Amino acid sequence: MTESAASKEANGGPCHGAANGLEVGRNGFVKSQKHHKKSSHPEEKVHHSACNGGLYSRPYIESFEETPMLVAVLTYMGYGILTIFGYLRDFMRSWKIEKCHIAREREEQKDFVPLYQDFENFYTRNLYMRIRDSWNRPICSVPADKMDLVERVSYDYNWTFSYTGRVVKGVINMGSYNYLGFAENTGSCAEAAAEVTMKYGVGVGSTRQEIGNLDRHEELEKLVARFLGVESAMAFGMGFATNSMNIPALTGKGCLILSDELNHASLVLGARLSGSTIRVFKHNNMQSLEKLLKDAIVHGQPRTHRPWKKILILVEGIYSMEGSIIRLPEVIALKKKYKAYLYLDEAHSIGALGVSGRGVVEYFGLDPTDVDIMMGTFTKSFGAAGGYIGGKKELIDYLRSHSHSGVYATSMSPPVVEQIITSMKCIMGEDGTTIGRERVQRLAENTVYFRRRLREMGFIIYGNNDSPVVPLMLYMPAKIGAFGREMLKRNIGVVVVGFPATPIIESRARFCVSAAHTKEMLDQALSAIGEVGDLLQLKYSRHRILPTLDRPFDETTYEECED
Repeated sequence: MTESAASKEANGGPCHGAANGLEVGRNGFVKSQKHHKKSSHPEEKVHHSACNGGLYSRPYIESFEETPMLVAVLTYMGYGILTIFGYLRDFMRSWKIEKCHIAREREEQKDFVPLYQDFENFYTRNLYMRIRDSWNRPICSVPADKMDLVERVSYDYNWTFSYTGRVVKGVINMGSYNYLGFAENTGSCAEAAAEVTMKYGVGVGSTRQEIGNLDRHEELEKLVARFLGVESAMAFGMGFATNSMNIPALTGKGCLILSDELNHASLVLGARLSGSTIRVFKHNNMQSLEKLLKDAIVHGQPRTHRPWKKILILVEGIYSMEGSIIRLPEVIALKKKYKAYLYLDEAHSIGALGVSGRGVVEYFGLDPTDVDIMMGTFTKSFGAAGGYIGGKKELIDYLRSHSHSGVYATSMSPPVVEQIITSMKCIMGEDGTTIGRERVQRLAENTVYFRRRLREMGFIIYGNNDSPVVPLMLYMPAKIGAFGREMLKRNIGVVVVGFPATPIIESRARFCVSAAHTKEMLDQALSAIGEVGDLLQLKYSRHRILPTLDRPFDETTYEECED
């Protein structure tokens, strides 16, 4: 792994000393003051930290270990073998030797434009179906720290499923976005939601602009604005639509959108619907972003070379597949330098980062007013549904009359609104307790512990040390389904992800750490992961962290494996 842009000096300023008992070496990387063992391959860096001319008030440590060459070759070979057998099975289906269960064109419609593209469905037909049992598992309980799963079986290689009538109880939930543990059916949030349901009902039956604007909606938006530290905020009933329906209201023809290559599908869809010109920069790469900004300023629009009406940078707080945290101080510095606008999606970072759970802006100690459009969702840390946009009052007033999601969508359900209000007040400490602050702190501790233990075991883990999204690399296609099944046998529910959601050789299991997880639960999950890792030979990392029981919170010791 090579040194990134953020680990170099910026604007001619020196890299200042890092916090948390770490000091910065001459190469710009943060190293431990005590237990640091020199690598036998100094050009390979698993962890790096950025100070970047004093932009960062804390060490920025991320890990993206390179895929081992042998693993990459075997992964490509695995996909190649699957493809060959897929074409063989398609040949057998075409000759009626094997029954085809997937939707296809009727014989009498063969002269029409096809609804189903045969090649596009090849992956679904021959690869996805073989491991489909790893997804869409129905649960029959609250998706809290533990959950109950409805048992199902398939007798035709996952084309159809049958339910056995049994329930698998007490499965440790390592897959839900329940970062602060508010997805629960007991406690103050559940009681408040039940009380509001009795008063207002479940549905509103109208839009906000007609007769669906409740006093609870008004209170929610004022509370969100205070929580974010912005002038005003607007709430929406669906997180995905918050992005996809509001970006078109902010930009249009003659505007330029600069989008991170790993942005969520909702951001991508919103950018496409806007009609703006879209240019993509490399993930979290500030050199790539600055190059696009320079080109946009120098060359302007294609053909006419007129200046762009506006330039909008789209980024996320925490990237849900990589576990990485946006280099927000550098993004803000660039957007100020080139007079661009910044759209920050905090779907995964709000509630999960920062001392008081106020997201990536608080995490880096930045001013919320430096972010032009602050977007987030209520579906993760708040245990509810919907999304919000915060910013200047002029921006929110504009969106109230121009946002498709705000004008035409049905108002948020009252019990959902109350769940958000109660949980947000709990995080802010306005409920008279310290429960919210304790949950934020527990999530941070669980995240550091879980990530450190996985690295000690020898797994390749992606992302930032403080990110509760923890991708564990599986690589090979056969191991995607095998890992999910083996973990479920050990009563651990996990999410496995493969192509096309990830690059073809970077299949992974994605764990989501929660404040609701106790140390005993995490240890049980880690024990099962280690056991399955040995069974499936998943411990690919060539960088081992030496486990020490008395290691301080922020110090890490490494050794390089020669094999």
